[in-house]
Amino acid sequence: MAPHRENPGRKGPVPGSPAHEAAGPGTPPHPRHRGSAGSPAPAPAPRSGSTPHPPGPAAPASGPRDAFDPEEFGVEGLDPELAEDLGPELELRGDVLEEELAAARTEAQELRDRALRTQAEFENFRKRITRERDEERKRATERLVTELLPAIDNLERAIEHTTAGGDLKHLLTGVEAVHTQIVGILGKEGVEVVDPFGQPFDPAMHQAVSQREDDEVPDGTVVDVFQKGYVMGGRVVRPAMVVVSTGGPAAGG
Repeated sequence: MAPHRENPGRKGPVPGSPAHEAAGPGTPPHPRHRGSAGSPAPAPAPRSGSTPHPPGPAAPASGPRDAFDPEEFGVEGLDPELAEDLGPELELRGDVLEEELAAARTEAQELRDRALRTQAEFENFRKRITRERDEERKRATERLVTELLPAIDNLERAIEHTTAGGDLKHLLTGVEAVHTQIVGILGKEGVEVVDPFGQPFDPAMHQAVSQREDDEVPDGTVVDVFQKGYVMGGRVVRPAMVVVSTGGPAAGG
C-alpha cells in the first residue's frame, strides 16, 4: 500500500485519510466539503474551452409598487381611477375583467342593433298605417261618389224633361225624389240634418243671423231657418243659420 501524501495546496486533512481520522471528529471539514453546516460551496470555475451560460433575469427589487397601468393587463378603456382603486385585485383579475368588458361591449352592441331594428320596424309600421289610412279614405270617397252618381243622373233627366217642354209638376216630383235620395246617402255616412225650427236657440249648433220680435213664443226661440245644419259623428259639420225670437215671455216661464 502506497504511503499517503499530503497535498500542499490543501488546508487540513482530506476526509477519510489517516490524518483526518487521527484528527478526530472535532476537526472542521475543508471548505470545499462543507454542507448545510457551513457556507455554500463556491460554484466551480468553468472549464477551459466551455461557453459560459448567460446570466438569468434579475429578481425584481422589492419596493413601493408603481402606478397601475390598465393596458399592461389588457383592460384598455377602464377608468384610470377605478383601476387605481382596484390595484392588486385588478392585477389578479385582469383576464376576468377583460372577458367581462368584452362581454359587456358585445351586449351593448347587441342592444344597440336591437334598438335600431325596433326603430326601423316602428318607422315601417308608421308608414304602413299612414298608407292604409290614405287608401281607406280614398275608398270611402270612392264609395260616396259611387252612391251620388245615380242622384246626379236623376237630376240630369229632370232637366232634360223640363227643357223638352215637360210638365213642371213632374219636375218638382223628380227634384224632391233626388233630394230624398241624396239625404239618404248622407245618412248612410252618418250625417244628420239639423232643422231647429221651433227649438230653443243653441249657440253650439245654431248660428243666429237676425232677431225677430214675437210675443207668442218664448224669448230665444228659433222662428225661422235660413239654412239647415249638418252633424256627422257628433261633430257639427255646418251650423244651422236661424232667426231668433225676442220680446216674448222668458224661456221656461
